[in-house]
Amino acid sequence: MQIVHSERHRLHATDRVEYEGHPFSSYEVPARAEAILAAVRAAGLGPVLQPKDHGVEPILAVHDEGFVRFLRGVYAENAAYRGRAEPVFTETFATRFAGSKPRGFLALKGYYAFGFGSPILEGTWEAAYWAAQSALTAAGLVRSGGARAAYALCRPPGHHAAADLYGGYCYLNNAAIAAGSLRAAGDRVAILDIDYHHGNGTQAIFYSEPDVLYASLHADTEEEYPFYWGARDERGEGAGLGSNWNCPLPQGTGDAAYAEALEEAVAEVVRFCPRWLVLSLGLDTVAGDAEGGFCLTRAGLAAIGRRVAALDLPTVIVQEGGYQLERLGDDAVAFLRAFAP
Repeated sequence: MQIVHSERHRLHATDRVEYEGHPFSSYEVPARAEAILAAVRAAGLGPVLQPKDHGVEPILAVHDEGFVRFLRGVYAENAAYRGRAEPVFTETFATRFAGSKPRGFLALKGYYAFGFGSPILEGTWEAAYWAAQSALTAAGLVRSGGARAAYALCRPPGHHAAADLYGGYCYLNNAAIAAGSLRAAGDRVAILDIDYHHGNGTQAIFYSEPDVLYASLHADTEEEYPFYWGARDERGEGAGLGSNWNCPLPQGTGDAAYAEALEEAVAEVVRFCPRWLVLSLGLDTVAGDAEGGFCLTRAGLAAIGRRVAALDLPTVIVQEGGYQLERLGDDAVAFLRAFAP
């Protein structure tokens, strides 16, 4: 299979961040992508390609222009205001019940973010931009027939980023950008999200869209991040009513229960009759993940891969979460083998 990856992800160097003079703890570090890259190369799953630059227009087809402008410029604005270069953190958050949209960058920091744990560093925009280009390149390979399945090894991840919100380690929504490029010709696209956490950003972006199905298996958001999205009764709205499907699962879910729920998700995808499939791949569903709570085994993960591959749809696989560095690469290979010829 074709694998697309940019080394520019290292510019988002979250392993070297300090906040108010203290090390900032984050599980979303450059070593995540490095571990997966080393494993897929060792396994010989396929060539690793550099992404092509598709420009900013496919990003703007999904994300608000003001939001993109903010992400590109806020680090420099913050440095000029503070008189020193430092990570940009948000400490005051706007609810969308607040008044009019602010104009100053100090206020916009809280308007465009929904959580504290996603600092913007000097290289964050470039890393996020090339993660999006990786997803677009993988989508292009699949759309052109150059690959039945292509894997975008994206970092930073993306499925928590909405049209004008970042958070949950996500800045640009790689899966949504890939899906947007695939539906540009009028084709129906299904997004299947198997990350431990609900992809609130992906859901929000396509919530009113009839041509994009978002189907997600995730931890019950009554107990788990992102808390405020992901319930069963969130089915879409307007023209998109019925094109959103959520399956919240309890803590401790294992292979058998997950496989049963996956069959429901597969049925939704089949019913939708998509031309293309985008898979948001989270490896944080495996037992022991620092940010997870399911108990899937590697064998269970491989079985999920085989079941999704059996749909026999042209598939773009986009990397999302997964935080057990010591096993992350082998888990990725176990899943991806199902899509390798």
